[in-house]
Amino acid sequence: MIWWVVLLWALLKLIVALLFIFLTALVLIYMLRKVMGHMQYRMGPRHHGPHGIFQTIFDAIKLLGKEDIVPKGVDRWTYIWAPIVVFIPSLTIFAFLPFAEKIVATDIEISLFFVLAIMGFSVIALLMAGWGSNNKYALLGGLRSVAQLMSYEIPMIIAAMGVVLMAGSMNLSEIARAQSRIWYIVPQAVGFFIFFTASLAEINSTPFDIPEAESEIVAGFNIEYSGFRFAAFYLAEFVNLFIVCALAAILFLGGWQPFKDPIYGTVIFLVKTYVLIFLAMWIRSTFPRFRIDQFMDFGWKVLLPLSLVNLFVTSVVVLVVDKFKGNI
Repeated sequence: MIWWVVLLWALLKLIVALLFIFLTALVLIYMLRKVMGHMQYRMGPRHHGPHGIFQTIFDAIKLLGKEDIVPKGVDRWTYIWAPIVVFIPSLTIFAFLPFAEKIVATDIEISLFFVLAIMGFSVIALLMAGWGSNNKYALLGGLRSVAQLMSYEIPMIIAAMGVVLMAGSMNLSEIARAQSRIWYIVPQAVGFFIFFTASLAEINSTPFDIPEAESEIVAGFNIEYSGFRFAAFYLAEFVNLFIVCALAAILFLGGWQPFKDPIYGTVIFLVKTYVLIFLAMWIRSTFPRFRIDQFMDFGWKVLLPLSLVNLFVTSVVVLVVDKFKGNI
């Protein structure tokens, strides 16, 4: 194949991914406002367009049109690159998510391992934002982000390993295919609870939004950002919400199962993903924010031991089942 055709095809996939990411973020922002509004006895957006559907678009235009203010004394390159780096994991992970049978941009044998590794890359952007802003409150928010993501990434990965043991593969498409008879949320209910809870902490969603605790540290790692740079951090949070819910749908809800048709499979996969997104917004609308000591204790003293026990029990059960099948 001619090199320019390959380059053009890669560029086309990149443009489609960027458009999907941007539209997904706009939809989720509007959805969050409406869900939280009704759950907390408020109306949410309702003035611009039917039921306020244009409110998010107008807010995006407003943010993009604001002046880009760079404070004095910042580490300029670190400050400028942080909003760009925060989107790199999101854009990369989309290439490995199977939306349906054979509907995946890049399908490799260790796609789950690669996705979990890339998810940890986002901590670098948050630390860059905190350090580069030359602000002690931003730095504190950045350091809290590092502590939070490192603490909750461990039980999240261990919970995912329970699914890998049952499926016998680290390929996301194979994991989805292995759930043709039963979704792993049934035998891995504890693993799903650990994975989903840790995922909410990974994306700084309430009640785990300690790095952005307004009452404690002003506004977190992005306090010195304005305009489109602030919008980049804001949009990345919602894109990451879609990613972790899509990953949970693949690992525990069978992905596109029970449909093998690409269209129906994609629809059912998106339905499962948005059900989990609604659950995350429900949690966000209900529970108050943890204190930092409660937050860290919950990760290290509850989720981590529970994930290790779940992995041990899963490995024993899989070993016994394999031996039983071998004897038969």
